[in-house]
Amino acid sequence: MKSGLENLVEQGVDDLIGARVGLCCNSTAVDQEYRHATAVIEAAGVRLVRLFGPEHGVYATAQDMVGVTDEGPEVVSLYGDDAESLKPDPATLEDLDVVLFDIQDIGARYYTYQATLGFLMERAAMVDTKVVVLDRPNPINGIDIEGNIVEAGFESFVSAYPLAVRHGMTMGEMGRYFRDIVGIDVELDVVACKGWRRDMWFDETGLPWVFPSPNMPTLETAILYPGMCLIEGTNLSEGRGTTRPFHLVGAPWLDPARFVDLLRKGAVDAHLEGVAFREASFQPGFQKHAGAICGGAEIHLTNRDALESFLLGLVVIEAAMRCSPEEFSWRTETYEFVDDPIAIDLLCGSAEARLGLEAHVPPREFMKGWEASRSEWEEARDSCLLY
Repeated sequence: MKSGLENLVEQGVDDLIGARVGLCCNSTAVDQEYRHATAVIEAAGVRLVRLFGPEHGVYATAQDMVGVTDEGPEVVSLYGDDAESLKPDPATLEDLDVVLFDIQDIGARYYTYQATLGFLMERAAMVDTKVVVLDRPNPINGIDIEGNIVEAGFESFVSAYPLAVRHGMTMGEMGRYFRDIVGIDVELDVVACKGWRRDMWFDETGLPWVFPSPNMPTLETAILYPGMCLIEGTNLSEGRGTTRPFHLVGAPWLDPARFVDLLRKGAVDAHLEGVAFREASFQPGFQKHAGAICGGAEIHLTNRDALESFLLGLVVIEAAMRCSPEEFSWRTETYEFVDDPIAIDLLCGSAEARLGLEAHVPPREFMKGWEASRSEWEEARDSCLLY
């Protein structure tokens, strides 16, 4: 198959020759020869006036929630030290005829690149600058949908628009959703992928995997992420600062044997399939519990087709709450520039999951309450699909 970047060049760039062109990208914007979009586009005769870098930067080197300063005279950072920095200054778009967008998403609502696309479209609409999305596949397939829809009052950089946690859309399709359903009145084109089917996983596409952020090293990590990112909303380590982020979970006060026993029982009770749990100890090199030995578990993916990853995250949190009720707590520090609601509610897009877990309601029970709103959302989503 071919990405939108490759299709753009194949179809011809006559409309871009002589235009003032910007590009929002990171290190994932490569062709099948691993050439970066900046080189590919300029080799086709297009002059790039300005680059826009999302969270982690144009070169995906900065850790999560670390502000990125301008990385060069022609680079504008879209992740700085406050919420306003997440949206480009309209002045950086006003002198452009078109801004291209080429970033590999991983298919989860709280992975912030889709929010960056929406924010870029909002600001481009203010100055009548055209946006063109160079599409890439949803790496964890475009069929499976999980989780709830963001409720009003719980919007943040990790839940900026009303999407399901696992949305099953490509960036191009989300651009259409932001325009047609959210109502961002911007001129938008999508250069589609060629040869992608919705049932494909990334390793079936033949495209090169380039890690899209420092803690997303593999496709397997991306598959676990829609659930395991919820650990960010707790005082557990999600394995950042190790070589197995989002696979390892634990804390200095957690007993590995009891924790894994509760995980296995919780998985049976929740009818969770596709993963296995191993007792583990690890030492994060940075962020939560940096330098401390954490007891916990390593999560092994055994069947990606069977796994409900969002449910996995809830089962893991439930087990930690039961294992160490005195020590477990929700993360209450500022999260993505927001103090209230707290991180877990921002990630979940509502308070329902937290309240359900605190009341010891089985996750599958409170998840049933999301089915009606998600079904309504899916109808809107389906009208924006390209493949």
